[in-house]
Amino acid sequence: MHGARAVVRMMRWAVAFAFTQVVEVPVYLAAMHRERVEARRAVRFCAAFGASALTHPIVWFIFPRLLSRQGYWTLFAAAEAFAVVAEGCYLGLFGLRRALRWALCANALSVGLGLALRSCVGWP
Repeated sequence: MHGARAVVRMMRWAVAFAFTQVVEVPVYLAAMHRERVEARRAVRFCAAFGASALTHPIVWFIFPRLLSRQGYWTLFAAAEAFAVVAEGCYLGLFGLRRALRWALCANALSVGLGLALRSCVGWP
């Protein structure tokens, strides 16, 4: 039984991760274009993809273990604050000047769309 639950959890994570990337990567690519980040297209894409790739597993797997007794909204706020700050710092390394603002924008969009979809259709 434990193995089946782990598989289901990984599948749910994979769907949530893909959804996050579909929403956030275009935001980060637009930010790099708008701010004229000097890097090849492939580097910009890898940087945009890497932001959530670094934070999403931590938010999904580590934060619930660290804050399991704190309640859903405390966990949610702490995890999203971590994602915004970590992604902003990471993207700043690639020359994005307003990286924290863009990270807040991308994460707010993915969280908002995710919550809206879950409310309306039960997915993701």
